[in-house]
Amino acid sequence: MRDLSGKTAFVTGSVQGIGLEIAKALGGAGAAVALHGLASAAEAEAAVEAVRAAGAPEVRFFAGDMRDTGAIDAMLAEVQAWGDVDILVNNAGIQHTAPLAEMPRAVWEAVLAINLSAAFHTMQALMPAMATRGFGRVINIASVHGLVASKDKAPYVAAKFGLVGLSRVAALEYASAGSKESGGVTVNCIAPGWTETAIIQPQIEARAAAHGGDRDAGIAALLGEKQPSLRTSDPAEVGALALWLCARVAHNVTGTTIPVDGGWTAQ
Repeated sequence: MRDLSGKTAFVTGSVQGIGLEIAKALGGAGAAVALHGLASAAEAEAAVEAVRAAGAPEVRFFAGDMRDTGAIDAMLAEVQAWGDVDILVNNAGIQHTAPLAEMPRAVWEAVLAINLSAAFHTMQALMPAMATRGFGRVINIASVHGLVASKDKAPYVAAKFGLVGLSRVAALEYASAGSKESGGVTVNCIAPGWTETAIIQPQIEARAAAHGGDRDAGIAALLGEKQPSLRTSDPAEVGALALWLCARVAHNVTGTTIPVDGGWTAQ
C-alpha cells in the first residue's frame, strides 16, 4: 500500500527535523528523494546519507533560497531535470516572535515569502505535470498556528493560515485529476503542535531548569499551556503520516488539515 518505488519526492527544508524525517519515510518506501535546504556541504551530505540509509534508491541535495523567486525557478528546473516530481512536501519555514507593533517589516516579508509564497511557486510549477500523469501528492507542513493564533507571531500565523487556504484551493482545482486506480492528485496540510525539533529545545531546557533539571517535568509545564496530551510529537511520527497520505488508498483525502497536536486545536 505504501510502496513508492518509481516515484520521486521533493521535500523542502529537509536537512533536519520534520523535513528530514519525512524524506526518510518516503525514501524508505522506495521513492527517490530530492532534498533541499540552506546548509553547509557537510550538513547536506549528512542529510543525503541519512535518507540513503533509510532505503531511498536515489538521493540528491538541491540548494535554493526560498525568498528568491528566481532561485526557486532555477532549483525547480534542476529538480525536474533529475526526475518528474510525484510528491511535493513544502516544509521550509522560519519563525520570529515579537509583538505586532515591534515586528520588523523585513521579517514579515521573509516569513511570508518562505512559509507561504514559496509553496505557491512550487505547487504552480509542479502540479500540472502531476495531473497529466494522474498521480500527485502535495503535503504542506502548516502548524497549529494555521488553525489557531498565538500572540507575538503575526507573520507566522498569517503565513500558516494562508497555507491552509492555498492548499484547499489547489485541492479543489485538482480534485478530479487522475483516477482511483492511478491514485489521483491530492493536496493536504499537516499541522504539528509541539514537536521535538531543535527550535523548541531552548524552551524545554529553560523549563527543565526551573524543575530541578527534570526534562519530563519541563516538557509538561511547557505543553500544559496549550497541548492537553502533555506529550511532544517526534518528527518521525509526522513522517509516518506524510507517508500514509502518499498511498493510493488516500486518493479521496484531499483539502484536509490534519493536526498532530495532542488536542491543542480541539479545545
